[in-house]
This record gives sequence, C-alpha cells and structure tokens, in this order.
Amino acid sequence: MQLNKLKQLWQAKDLRRDVIFILALLLVFRVLAHIPVPGVDLAALKNYLAGNQILGLLNIFTGGGLRNFSIVMLGLGPYITSSIIFQLLTMVVPKIEELSKEGERGRQKINQWTRYATVPLAIIQAYATIVFLSKSGGGSVNILQQQNSLQLVVAILSVTAGTIFLMWLGELISERKLGNGISILIFAGIVAELPQSVIQAWTDLTTNPGAITQYIFFVLIALITIAAVIFITEGQRQIPISYARQVVGSRIYGGSKTMLPLRVNPSGMIPIIFAIAVILFPTVLAQFLVGAKSAWLASAAQFTVELFKNQAFYGIVYFLLVVGFTYFYTAVIFQPTQIAENVQKQGGFIPGIRPGRETAEYLNHTMNRIVLAGALFLGIIALLPLMMQKAGGFSLVIGGASMIIVVGVVIEIVKQIDSQLIMRHYEGI
Repeated sequence: MQLNKLKQLWQAKDLRRDVIFILALLLVFRVLAHIPVPGVDLAALKNYLAGNQILGLLNIFTGGGLRNFSIVMLGLGPYITSSIIFQLLTMVVPKIEELSKEGERGRQKINQWTRYATVPLAIIQAYATIVFLSKSGGGSVNILQQQNSLQLVVAILSVTAGTIFLMWLGELISERKLGNGISILIFAGIVAELPQSVIQAWTDLTTNPGAITQYIFFVLIALITIAAVIFITEGQRQIPISYARQVVGSRIYGGSKTMLPLRVNPSGMIPIIFAIAVILFPTVLAQFLVGAKSAWLASAAQFTVELFKNQAFYGIVYFLLVVGFTYFYTAVIFQPTQIAENVQKQGGFIPGIRPGRETAEYLNHTMNRIVLAGALFLGIIALLPLMMQKAGGFSLVIGGASMIIVVGVVIEIVKQIDSQLIMRHYEGI
C-alpha cells in the first residue's frame, strides 16, 4: 500500500518536482552544517562536546552544526524560541490575540514579528554560546583561536546569518505543502547522525564481537520506544458532543453527534525545549562566575557546576522540569472556557454535562488527567539517553526526545502526502 502511494507520488509531475526541490534544499542544509566559522579550534570543541550531555543533545538538534561550529550551529533554535514567545504572547496580550483572530492577514503579521525577533535572539544566543564554550572547563577550552573583538564579531554575524538563512529554507519547504519546513529541517539534522552511528557500530562489532548482545538490546529498546512514541503522539481521548434539534419552518437542523479530540500530548516537544533552556541557564551562569574575584561567589559557581555534573541530580531536575512545563504549556494552549463557549454557541453539549461553566470544568479535569500520562511519558523519554547509558554502557545517538521529532515529522509528511494524493484523485489529475 505504501509502495503504491510512493509510486503515485512520483507519477504526479508537480509533486515529484516538489520532492526534488525539498531534497535539494536539505542537501544545501547539510553542506552548510559542515562549513565552520573561520578561526575555530574544532578539536577542542569536539572533545568538550563528547563529555557534555546537554550540549550533546543540542548538537543532535542542529544536525552536527554545533560540533563542527558551523555557520548554522544554532540551527533553528532562535526562530523556535521566537515562535514560542509569540505563541505565549498571543494568549496573554489582548492586542496580539485579536490580531491572531483576523485570519491570514493576522497570521502573516505575527509571522513577520516572529522573523524580526529571531535576529536579536540569534545574536544573543550566538554570543552566549561562543563565550560559554570558550570559558568552559575554567578556560581550558578555547574555541576561537584568536581571542579578539573582530574575530568574535565575525563569528556572531556568520552564525546569525546562518540561522536566518535556515529560517528562509524552512519557509520555502513549507510552501510546497508536504510538511512543516522547520520540522523537516530539524528532522534532517537528527537523521543525518544515523550513518555515522551505523559505521561506528559496525566498527565496534568488528573489533568486539561480544558487544552484539548490547546492540540487540539497543535495537529492541529503540523499536519499543518508536512504538510508544507513535502511540502517545496519535493517542487522544474522544469527548462526545451532541447537537440539539432545531425546527426552522419545515426543515430540521442539528440532532447530529460528533467528537471533540483531546490529545494525550498536546504540547509536543515544547516542554523538553523549555526544560533544556532552563537547566542550561544555571550551568552557563556558573561558568561565567567561576573566575569571579569574590571567593564565596566563585565557590558557589563551582559548586553549581559540579552539582549539575551529577547524573542523578541532573536527571531528577530534568524530569521534573519536563513534567511541569508539559502542564504549563498545555494550560496556555488549551482553553476549556473558550471551547465550552464555542460548543454552546453552536447548540452543542456533552451528554450528562450542563453547558457553560460545568462543561469547561469537565474539559479541564479530563485534560489534566490525560496530560499526566503525556507528561510522565515525555519525562521518561527525555531521560532515555541517560538510562540507556547506565544500563548498556553506551549512549544513544538519537535519544527519545529526537525520536518524538522524527516520528512526528514522518506522521505529518505521510498525512500531507495522503491529502495531496486524495485531492488529485478527486480532481482527476
């Protein structure tokens, strides 16, 4: 069945052209990920990233761009941050909320503001990343070979330009309507690490055949994780909605039934992104203060650095942050009062529940119970690389968080392709 869909996709001339165009843009992205910023000590950077759990995860999200200190080392992080900020502002700022309800014009305006905000965020993040890496390990890691202002400015401008260029590539991909361009670029960056992982595994098995048990265990865990991610990603609770019958003249309206889907994981990867940003901040700040002149401040900074190096402490804090942000972001994007009002305006109701306030309370209570499963799942998925490292003695190249992105993007692309093929079937193309 899937092979038949691929055949139909390739036979459609315009779809084939879109696929080739997207693949060409992804190739451009992969080339950029291997163009380093001038004057960078890549050997020192790679050695440091190999022992840092958080920066290693960020390196995967950027498709190896951080490891190579390339001009796209930030990936689409600043744009994602800007998008999240405006999504939150839409919920709390009345003017932006009204603008979001104006249809296509309002969305274009908010998207324009999002692009503008990406530029200063990219500059700040580029500066913070360069300085942080240069000061890591008490100054033992010197990323820029020539420590001067001109070199720093060139690096920041190069990295900022790379982020803006990636943002443009993502929008070009989105215009082809075969998936979200930003998600596809992140997906490509994650999957790009797979060939190197396979080669490394094959080399390891060649020199150490006894390690095959570990790799079989790894494959089984990976398959179970993928199945669980698909189950949670597609999982939803169907809330029945009934519409009362209305007699207008000789016609009868309403009397139908429908379902209101409540997703188990409505926030997607956002809680993990929030958690990474929060858990990275104390470490970054402490790295800056390790060399402070005040003895107690330097001591506190060194204690913070050592504390976050403790895998148990890091894992517990990371898990709690992911669970907490899942509830927080769900509370922001899920508005039970507004949903209840819309259902009531359309003459609908939940059987056994009174319209209005009671409906809102029922939806809120139901969503909180559903999100608990999604939050715990995200927390466990986020800690999967740590647990695998403890259990099997090796780290995952693609962790659970990355699997959520990969599976989500694949599902989205398949749905987009299905809709395109169905549309062409009805139009006789």
